[in-house]
Formats: sequence, C-alpha cells, structure tokens
Amino acid sequence: MTTRRTSDNSKALDAFMTTKFQIDATLERLKALSDDHFETHPDGINWGDVGTLDHYASLLRQITDAAFKESEHAA
Repeated sequence: MTTRRTSDNSKALDAFMTTKFQIDATLERLKALSDDHFETHPDGINWGDVGTLDHYASLLRQITDAAFKESEHAA
C-alpha cells in the first residue's frame, strides 16, 4: 500500500496571488493611461504616437492570444 502525501500548495497560491495583484495593478495603470489618451493632446498627435500605440497594442495582443489560446496559441 502506498501512502500519498497531501501537497501543501500555500506557497504556490501565495505566489500566484502576488502575481495576480501585480497584473491587476498594471491593468489599472494602463486603463488610467488610456482614459487620459496616453498623455497626448489631439492637436499634438503625430505618426510617432500612432506607432507607439500600435506597439503597445501588439504587445497586449501577444498576452491576450496566449491567455485566451487564440492566434498561434490556438489548440
């Protein structure tokens, strides 16, 4: 007869929750920045601003594709 030890995952749970809180805080910061139009004024927007925003969107797509198993992460 083999005896199985119950795995204590409290450290993993703590680490998971710490990272989750970090993500939540980052998302709140990004939302606030977006609400402020990424600190731009409509009269001052140029193609560099467009490129920067497109780069941000591309990085976020990488995250959402992985999280939602879309694009190249689709099963």
